[in-house]
Amino acid sequence: MITRIFRVRIVPAFRAEFERAFREVSVPLVKGKEGYLSHVVGYPTKWTPDDYLLLTNWTGEDALVRFAGDDWKRAVIPPGMESFVADCWVDHFQTQA
Repeated sequence: MITRIFRVRIVPAFRAEFERAFREVSVPLVKGKEGYLSHVVGYPTKWTPDDYLLLTNWTGEDALVRFAGDDWKRAVIPPGMESFVADCWVDHFQTQA
């Protein structure tokens, strides 16, 4: 199993639009892919008021390739959401179920 951690820092002026699109576009996009196992959404805290997290678990590297392409170590930003993103990071870890 591979855990994918996508962390995004948003442009604060677009918070409401980002949160709606994150729930209605990003999460369903991930959940609909073959090899997806589970996810957790992280919301901002007072220490990181503009940062969000999408942690996903996948069956393996082949599932990540189907989701994100051959360069699966890069962020997948759905069309139309690019303007919300100030910065983003993606990390992967081998995990056990």
